[in-house]
Parts: sequence; structure tokens; C-alpha cells
Amino acid sequence: MHKAGFVNIVGNPNVGKSTLMNLLVGERISIATFKAQTTRHRIMGILNTPEMQICFSDTPGVLKPNYKLQESMLQFSESALQDADVLLYVTDMVETPDKNADFLSKVQRMTCPIIVLINKIDLSNQNDLEKKVEEWHEVLPKAEIMPISALHRFNVDTVLDRIKELLPDSPAYFDKDQWTDKPARFFVTEILREKILLYYDKEIPYSVEAVVERFKETEKNIHINAVIYVERDSQKGIIIGHQGVALKRVSSEARKSLEKFFGKSVYLEVFVKVDKDWRNSDRALKAYGYNLD
Repeated sequence: MHKAGFVNIVGNPNVGKSTLMNLLVGERISIATFKAQTTRHRIMGILNTPEMQICFSDTPGVLKPNYKLQESMLQFSESALQDADVLLYVTDMVETPDKNADFLSKVQRMTCPIIVLINKIDLSNQNDLEKKVEEWHEVLPKAEIMPISALHRFNVDTVLDRIKELLPDSPAYFDKDQWTDKPARFFVTEILREKILLYYDKEIPYSVEAVVERFKETEKNIHINAVIYVERDSQKGIIIGHQGVALKRVSSEARKSLEKFFGKSVYLEVFVKVDKDWRNSDRALKAYGYNLD
């Protein structure tokens, strides 16, 4: 009998959801940096075997929205509660269960199997871990609780084995050669955003959106034209840098990652434009793919 199902990963920002997703799927699908709010969309990674298909979903970290972009990010997270066959709630050794109680109360009402994954246990000791397990048992008494270290791959295979046991009998939802629900262009924008998150400080990465205007692929190479949108002229200057040095570095690093990702030569041209206050604009958010339709 064939098994298939949706395994959705939720939790607060910066607990290691994207790192875990990439380990479980075996492909580098979600950008994972040390900064919070890295993931903005709900991103699916599909793990296929002859007798099984696991559709993992990485989601944005749960937070109280300060602007419309974050409202959309929260909707992506909450949508993951509606269609999960198995829910992975990721937390860590620092976080307490009372953070974002509104979201957690929705998790408490779910009827599907829930696994609470306490990540980053390499930063703690046995005594503290036992206390943390007890805390989560009280909040989610029906959930299974598993300690992991995504960074060191500790217990990740055990989690995967348990997911396989919990999956329902079902035919595959996607073609067996498909490993994500996102188009190639999406990963260009994610890789560009990742480089911006790594190389710029403070508010800059959060006020940036990347858009692919041209993606032309041949057998040997890919030609890409992309635009980095910022909210203000001053941010445009920072992204470009003195004599264009900062933008050149981002473009060069992005091109190297894209060549590794696609397995062929990439020609990448990146421009910077201002789209004033796009994070609070319904028009811009729709254009950049932040609506749930």
C-alpha cells in the first residue's frame, strides 16, 4: 500500500524550521540564515520513495504582525494548520511555551498527530531538557515530544522514521519526479534574498523583495534578469554600495549558488529599484506573491 501526506512545519521565528526542512527533504529548498523572519512564504519540499510521498511544508515564523507583509506571513503559517496530516511544531531550549499563545491554542485544537521537536539541545544539558519536555507535555498533552539538533543532525532520522509510521495510506499527490511546488524563478529570488540577509545589517534585508523579470534557460546555461526592490531611496544606495561594490558582491555570490542549484552556467544581471512602502501595499504584496489565492 502506498502512503502519502502533508507534514507541515510550524513554530516561532529562528528556531531552526528551515534547516530541519532541508535535512528532511535532502534538498536545499528553504533559505536558512541566522536572522529571524528569513522564510516569508509557505514552501513545499517533496520526499519521494517508491512506496511513499511526504510533502513537507516550511512556513514563516509565527509573530504578531506589524505590517501587511507580516499579516500575510502569519496567514501562510495558519494555513499549514488546516491541511496537515502530521504537524511538526518546532521550538528550542530557550523558548517558553507561552510565546504566541494565540497560535498555540489553535495547535491544541488540532486532531492530527503532532510532534513537538525541541531543537538546539546541543546548547543545553539533560536536566534542563527534562524540564523543557515537562513544560511542553503540559501545554500539548497529546503530542509526542522529541529532542533534536538540526545543526548536528541529531535525531533527525528518528523523526523521519516516525513521520513515515504516521503517514496515511494514500496515492501520491504529485508526480514522483517533483521535489517542490515552487517554480525555478522562486528559488532565484530566495537565493538573492539569502545573500542580502547575509551581507546587509539591520532593517535592510526585511525591506527588500527580489523579482525575476527574465529567466531564459538553454541546455548549457540560464540567463536571468532580476530586480531588487527596496522601500526608500536611501536603501537603494546601501544595496548598491560605493561604486556598486556591494551589489556586485551579492550578485556574484548569488550567481555561484544558482549555478550549484541548477547545475549549469548562470548569467545574472541584477538591478535595484524603489517600490515605496511595498510591505504595506496590497498591490505590491499581490504582485510579489504574498496572497493565499
